Amino acid sequence: MTRIAEPLVADARAHGLAGDGTTDDRPALAALVDSLGAAYAADGRPRTIVCPAGAYAIHDEGIRWRSGVSLIGAGPGATRFLLANPSRPAGPTPLAVFTTREHGAGRDNHLADCTFAHFEIDGSGVSLPAYDVAAKGLFLQYVLRGRFHDLYIHDTGATGFGCDFLQDSVVDAVRAVRCGRLNNGEEEGGAGIGIGIGGWGDTERLAVTACTTVGNGTSGIFFELQKWHWTPPRGIRVVGCHAEGNRFGISDWGADGLVVSACTMTANHQAGFDVSALGTSSVAGRGGIATGCVIDGNVWDGVAIGNTPGPYTVEGSRISRNGRYGYWQHNLGPSVRGVPPLPGDADHSCADITVTGNDIWGNALDGVFVDSPVVDACIAGNRVRGNGRQVSPASTGGGASVVYERLSVRDASAGWVPDGHAGKMIAAGSQRAVVVANTATELVLAPVRPGAATAWPEGTPREGTAYRLPDAPPVRAGITLGARTDTPTIRDNRVWDRGGHRTQTHGLRTTAHGTCMSPRVHDNDLEGNTVAATAFTTPPAGGVWYRNLGLDPSP
Repeated sequence: MTRIAEPLVADARAHGLAGDGTTDDRPALAALVDSLGAAYAADGRPRTIVCPAGAYAIHDEGIRWRSGVSLIGAGPGATRFLLANPSRPAGPTPLAVFTTREHGAGRDNHLADCTFAHFEIDGSGVSLPAYDVAAKGLFLQYVLRGRFHDLYIHDTGATGFGCDFLQDSVVDAVRAVRCGRLNNGEEEGGAGIGIGIGGWGDTERLAVTACTTVGNGTSGIFFELQKWHWTPPRGIRVVGCHAEGNRFGISDWGADGLVVSACTMTANHQAGFDVSALGTSSVAGRGGIATGCVIDGNVWDGVAIGNTPGPYTVEGSRISRNGRYGYWQHNLGPSVRGVPPLPGDADHSCADITVTGNDIWGNALDGVFVDSPVVDACIAGNRVRGNGRQVSPASTGGGASVVYERLSVRDASAGWVPDGHAGKMIAAGSQRAVVVANTATELVLAPVRPGAATAWPEGTPREGTAYRLPDAPPVRAGITLGARTDTPTIRDNRVWDRGGHRTQTHGLRTTAHGTCMSPRVHDNDLEGNTVAATAFTTPPAGGVWYRNLGLDPSP
């Protein structure tokens, strides 16, 4: 029998790691990774480092990872890696690092056969003079056959799980909380799970499953094409994930055919699901499918799709109680981050958007709002009901009846319609905050940024400070065409409001900036809205209209 000269499993304690929370365990762990990585390079057999329960301090710089080396703990809370930079005040200090810039990572120089599982990364000990995108928990690029499972990553200065170009890899049961704490919300990175894409070519086979992201600085989960001239890759799936209280819930900033299924996106500050050119390459996703999701209670919009050439499909989802629109079709403008976006600008037409089979209700403004040009859109089979909650007129107050808290305002003399101010911006002195809900006498406010404990950037206003709330828009429809809309199909939708307090004014409308050219509009039920079935500020032109309840056969 041949005896194995070197064990394939190494106990971290037996190789000098103290795990006492004070001793810097970085040198011992780095030496062990190098040793096992060299052994893998020699014989091709992957090795595993087992870290028993303990607190392992990692100081001042990340550990350069090697192929064939896995890191396994005893579970989050039991095995903890405490990141800090006491001797390098400008050192970002991820746990593991392997990048193109520092190590020449690429398709021909990649990490392979690495598993990271069952441990916690605490980034709260890293203090930096300014935001640094490298202040991550894990910072790995070009990984082949990577497995990331049962990780708890929290309080990092930048993205918690920040790994790019993951081929034949799985990210499963990763919990990222309060990451991106040094990001101001507008800088790159700063997500819970942020994955750069495009480095492997037109296909990157990656599954992200059962992950939870809460209170992160930018997206809960984002996919970002890293160079504008790269081909947006296919092959990425997101299944059964939860994104709550981030700036965006789940973001597609450059994939082709991203599949987002059975996910929940709630209480995010800007949008639950975002497709746009906000990523570093200013390229939006295209060809994606979001299906079977719950997208609820986000501060601004439920689904926001823009800057994409299309197609894109949103189907079979609940899109409810968001602070502006349930579904918002938009474009960001001629340039994002100074890089020419692909496609062009706010006048660019998106083709083949499909919004079908969704339950869209209780949103503060319109259920579906088309705010940028679209061609051949299909809005079909949706139930669009009880939107337009933002009905309360302008309101002012101040004096003895007004009390401010970190996340609320109470005015004992008010008599507001419940949720009638949802989505509005309240002005109190020189400060502003966003209303997410209200009772007759209390406004509930959104935190000033993800993870913040207050809605007030300059501190809680003094009791009695005068406040102002703006007026509600007079028209809040189920479906609104507010931009050039050519040859749309609008069919089989039921658009109505029969609630106890009716707020959705119209079923279908066009604005002064919206057109409806050569549409196919048929078999819709537009009866039961508060004012009328339709409101056509710009009359539709041509097309086919028939069997629309509440609407004459022709417009």
